[in-house]
Amino acid sequence: MLSDTFGRRIEYLRLSVTDRCDFRCFYCLPRSHRAFETPDDWLTTDEVERLIAQFAALGVKHVRLTGGEPLVRKELEDIARRIAALQGIEELSLSTNASRLSQFAGPLSDAGVTRLNISLDSLNEKKFKTITGSRLQPVLEGIASAQAAGLTPIKLNMVIMRGINDDEVESMIEYCMERGLTLRFIETMPVGQGGLSASEHYMPLSEIEARLKKRYKLQPAAMRGSGPARYFQIEDSDLVIGFITPQSQHFCATCNRVRVSVTGDLHLCLGQEDKLALRPLIREGATDADIQAAIHSAIARKPERHHFGETPTAIIRPMSALGG
Repeated sequence: MLSDTFGRRIEYLRLSVTDRCDFRCFYCLPRSHRAFETPDDWLTTDEVERLIAQFAALGVKHVRLTGGEPLVRKELEDIARRIAALQGIEELSLSTNASRLSQFAGPLSDAGVTRLNISLDSLNEKKFKTITGSRLQPVLEGIASAQAAGLTPIKLNMVIMRGINDDEVESMIEYCMERGLTLRFIETMPVGQGGLSASEHYMPLSEIEARLKKRYKLQPAAMRGSGPARYFQIEDSDLVIGFITPQSQHFCATCNRVRVSVTGDLHLCLGQEDKLALRPLIREGATDADIQAAIHSAIARKPERHHFGETPTAIIRPMSALGG
């Protein structure tokens, strides 16, 4: 089993299948960014399958497919199908902006994806375009298609930014309440150029929580998943809302996850640059035992916590490189 030096068991892997995206959310992927990895450097479908099999053999049970935007990778269905079939993998989920989900919701469900996280920062068409550089309507249609395909529960992720979308919290709650969706609020993070440029809009979620408690009765709730959110149910409704607070109340003590980039780099912490290049091992003929030993050695270096507040300029890569 994979455990770090602080006794945290690693059972959750976030796998980036591409660093490219069809959106340009300013806090994630600056519109001037062009330094994408080339497809020849991406892990192939066969390499992904082999690598995830090693993590599964070491006790990883949940894999989340991320990007960039994972739906822009043409082999995504095949990748999903292969991972879902691996012994030891109990759950396969996907993070997406939903812009292409109308086309892929059914096939992804058939391939073994069981849950979705969908980014949605605004329900206002003009504001949505300002944030993402793209259109809102395909996203709303994608959400409807995912529900029709039986991909539940669907969690909507809303990055809260002061002066940009913090006035839409209540309308987003109403939207999710009407459609049976889970809603999660997320603080901005100083990762890459986009994260730093968004720092002026940082808003601690304690302000949102206090605001909502004046309007709704919130009861602590449990929610299926492997992530760090604190959940509450709004009384007299089925709506569950979550708060993800990487800056104001970090959750590093319970971190159970690592990330693998599209090029096969194992990242031990979103807020640190330490990583292990696994692709050379695979391409140079390492045995399964060699790969597992390398993973074990890397996990021993997993830091106790991130240091966003102390060193906000330390992370150079854009958030899109690892899917958050």
